[in-house]
Amino acid sequence: MSNFVVSARKYRPVTFEDVVGQEHVTNTLKNALRNDHLAHAFLFCGPRGVGKTTCARILAKVINCQNPGVELEPCNACSSCTSFNDNASFNITELDAASNNSVEHIRALIEQVRFQPQQGKYKVFIIDEVHMLSQQAFNAFLKTLEEPPSYAIFILATTEKHKIIPTILSRCQIFDFKRIQAPSMVRHLQGISGKENIEADEDALHVIAQKADGALRDALSIFDRIVSYSGTHIKYEDVIMNLNVLDYDYYFKIVDALLVEDLAQVMLLFDDVLNKGFEADIFINGLAEHLRNLLMCKDPQTISLLELTDNLKERYRTQAHISPSSFLLTALNLCNDCDINYRMARHKRLHVEMALIKMTYINRAVKNVAEAAEKKNPESNLEPASTPATAAMSPAATPTNKNSGGSAPSESNTASPEQESAVVPTPASSNVKAPSHLVTTPRIGRLDDLMAEVHAETKLAEAEISVEIHQENIEKAWTDYLTGVEQETTRNILRGIPLSWSDPVLTAKVSSNLVESTLRQERNLMEYLRRTFGRKDLILQIELEKTLQSEKPKPVRPLNNKERLLAMYEKNPQVKDLAEKFGLRFDGD
Repeated sequence: MSNFVVSARKYRPVTFEDVVGQEHVTNTLKNALRNDHLAHAFLFCGPRGVGKTTCARILAKVINCQNPGVELEPCNACSSCTSFNDNASFNITELDAASNNSVEHIRALIEQVRFQPQQGKYKVFIIDEVHMLSQQAFNAFLKTLEEPPSYAIFILATTEKHKIIPTILSRCQIFDFKRIQAPSMVRHLQGISGKENIEADEDALHVIAQKADGALRDALSIFDRIVSYSGTHIKYEDVIMNLNVLDYDYYFKIVDALLVEDLAQVMLLFDDVLNKGFEADIFINGLAEHLRNLLMCKDPQTISLLELTDNLKERYRTQAHISPSSFLLTALNLCNDCDINYRMARHKRLHVEMALIKMTYINRAVKNVAEAAEKKNPESNLEPASTPATAAMSPAATPTNKNSGGSAPSESNTASPEQESAVVPTPASSNVKAPSHLVTTPRIGRLDDLMAEVHAETKLAEAEISVEIHQENIEKAWTDYLTGVEQETTRNILRGIPLSWSDPVLTAKVSSNLVESTLRQERNLMEYLRRTFGRKDLILQIELEKTLQSEKPKPVRPLNNKERLLAMYEKNPQVKDLAEKFGLRFDGD
């Protein structure tokens, strides 16, 4: 059996040009070498698997190279480069701070700093995972890091910069490594596939790159795993099966079914997803990402935000043309709420199914709201987005009726509100039409225009006030307000209250504390009366009837036995007659 070397080691970059996705770091280091502005301490920080330790080794190799190239790349032929390649260089020391994090290990490192390099100009000390050093080890390292010998260079690497004390950070040049983008990973994997004589589908490599989440080392590990399964031909189906990734086709089918309100198809597709072993929360998060991608495709400027292949982008663009923005935004909101409450749900499958049911009838709900708003305010300025399709169906674009002298549109040629709302905004070059029940989001004008309309309506409302304040109108306004009160008990309590007017005070005389308390709780009453009569200075005064205020409760004291007897005689004279008839007398106080 031959000794297999994983791709992460076999194809590890040996020059700055080989480093993937970190041009801002490699170019800076090469310029520093070219201009002889090399610092004595560097800090490489960033996510895992993005090339921090690799760049540290390349830098350590090139600064001692005896014959560097024009682009400041190591020659791999001199004694320094060959000893480095054989892991036998005495000028380069690597320390794993995860397992050597005590003061004793730092002291041993400081002792090595005292000795000059045997060959070459510099001694390079690479400390990986430097954030794992203890507080005492950091303190012991400070003085040496600040004032090292001229031949000593320190390169620190970490994934958690926030754990390093500020005194260390202030002594280093900091380089932030970024996550490697999916297109860069795909190109690198395609190069490795060509060297290994492996045929790989581009969609399959994109899935591997997305699964790696910005770490090239993870992408190479996944690549080796897929090669072990599929051999010399990596297919998209093999990748999604091995990585437990849900196929894009499910999301496209789900959205197609949601747009036509095919609830049965939606439920069957979700059941198929669960039968394949996927968790419901993974499905709902994938659906949210799919809807987000569709929303990005609504604007040509945001299509570039999709890290997908060109074929997949075209599929997204096609489905986005028939998906209203109102549907996508509402469905995204439902997915977000479903994901937030998923952990607290006891019946998780039903929880996700309820979200899918709501998504199925989004278009119908939006259409009902639009129709209700149009019936309530037929002259509303809200109208569908201006597109060639909607312009062709609007009343302004239809021919007029010649029989009526051109003064009004013909009933046969004028589109109904339902027909106007059924048009989905699409680019002028697209002939794709949506199902007839889809609706568009209303177009809202600029803020200045909206404010001008509000001020105009306010002035008009103030100018049209002509309700005169007298007793009959006051009682009518009071009755109209009570008609709109939902609670019947409140209406019964406030009905029939005597009202009187003395400009600008409206006085309401109440007969009990209950009526007064109920009236004070009606906060909308004053706004209604002021708007009805056009008097912002109107004041409502509540008076409790004087008869109730003058009535004072009589003091109550216990009665003695004689007083009780006299009260009994007064209440029932027959008792007194009975006592006299039998000669009874009171024997008490």
